[in-house]
Amino acid sequence: MSQQLAQSENTKTSGNNGALLLGTGLALASMILIPALATRIGLGASLTGALRMAVMKAGHQAIRS
Repeated sequence: MSQQLAQSENTKTSGNNGALLLGTGLALASMILIPALATRIGLGASLTGALRMAVMKAGHQAIRS
């Protein structure tokens, strides 16, 4: 019984690692990549901010699920 419980906990942890990795990647993209690309192509500050918020919300949703 305890072996099944340990295996179940292992499965839950490995499933959360993927979501955490995705959320971290999206946070990195919103903090570094989006502003850099927006500056490169000449987007305005408000549009850059909106893009950052959208990516951060997507990262939050990835971690929550």
